[in-house]
Amino acid sequence: MKVYLAGGISGLSYEECVAWRQYAADHLSWYGIEALSPMRNKESLKDKGSVIFHDYPKEILSNQRAIMTRDRNDVINCDALLVNLLGSKTVSIGTMMELGLADLLRKPVIAVIEATGNPHDHPMVRESFGFRTESLDAGLATVVSVLCPIKGRTTTKKDGQEHPGPLQLVAA
Repeated sequence: MKVYLAGGISGLSYEECVAWRQYAADHLSWYGIEALSPMRNKESLKDKGSVIFHDYPKEILSNQRAIMTRDRNDVINCDALLVNLLGSKTVSIGTMMELGLADLLRKPVIAVIEATGNPHDHPMVRESFGFRTESLDAGLATVVSVLCPIKGRTTTKKDGQEHPGPLQLVAA
């Protein structure tokens, strides 16, 4: 199973873009769910300044065509989207494109967004959410519930390491 990790990039620092996605990927891997990040293999953006711009024409994976091509392909090939909109200050146009494509393809969308005050709060956006939570952990638990045929793991170790802890479903 694969989940695409959608959320803002432009205007954020490299660390802000990758930290939550790595956290999500680490947790989901415990359940055998592969996380597809639009930031994968883009370490070169660390050195491009304090915030990430819309595109970098000379970067093979970060020019406008490459961004659209790979992200569209990821949405088409994933089983669900986890859309993290928490803390957004402006609308993420790329995320809204991915959300529209997911809706067209009838992919389950798990949204993580505040109850009120988020710039993405719009009737059409809300209607595209199959599931809505207010915390990343609740969003991850929802992804597991939607994609996993089993209730959960009973062991506490994976590859000799402690699992970061059980995920709990919490209604928003």
